Amino acid sequence: MILTIDIGNTHIVLGAFSGDKLAFVSRIKTDDQKTEDEYAVIIKSIVGLHKVDTERIKGAVLSCVVPQLTNTIKRAVKLCFGVGTITVGPGIKTGIKIKCDAPTQVGADLISACVAAHELYKEPVIILDMGTATKILLVDEDGTFLGASIAPGIRMGINALASGTAQLPQISLEAPGSVLGNNTIDCMKSGVVLGGASMIDGMLDRIKDEFGTHWRIVATGGLAGVIVPHCKSQNIELDDSLILKGLKVLYDKNKKA
Repeated sequence: MILTIDIGNTHIVLGAFSGDKLAFVSRIKTDDQKTEDEYAVIIKSIVGLHKVDTERIKGAVLSCVVPQLTNTIKRAVKLCFGVGTITVGPGIKTGIKIKCDAPTQVGADLISACVAAHELYKEPVIILDMGTATKILLVDEDGTFLGASIAPGIRMGINALASGTAQLPQISLEAPGSVLGNNTIDCMKSGVVLGGASMIDGMLDRIKDEFGTHWRIVATGGLAGVIVPHCKSQNIELDDSLILKGLKVLYDKNKKA
């Protein structure tokens, strides 16, 4: 069984694969102040919660956009299971080509998502990754990463409204009954949720105008399930585990014989 770890700015997503089957997925809050011992306790507890024998963990792979946590988590995994961890980064075998000005600056999470999309679909894919930031990625049928668009995430928008104004509160992430609200909370929900969905629709239209219309569209990330149902683009597929699947592919490509 292989442990896959996606360390994001807001959450760390853990998964474990038995062969190519994802046995479980769990999310914990990202905290760069925690020690390797604290993370070891959390990770081992989660694996136990899902009734996985720790002896079955034979390897691990991680992507990380919080650099100070990379070695902390690797040491925690070593403490828990006695295995090393493959880290997604420069020099790793990916099976995709990166067409951008500075390939080494492409985030490990983006690489993992692109690897999964190419491995799973073998066709042109637009990836919508909706987490702390909203990222739109393009991978063509040959496995070339063509570029990305990055915008502030939905939750970031709510936090900015609540912290940057005197009278706007924190709100839950759900759409109001109408595009126009009649109270402060519904007005904010309209702008954040329906506005976020409209941004996705508009960007998809622009991408298709520039790159053509024949793209599979796959959405992932913690907020995809909130926003995608309100998009007018009806052919968006949801895959919450796309990055974890990409990490498993990367593990298989880079594990030692």
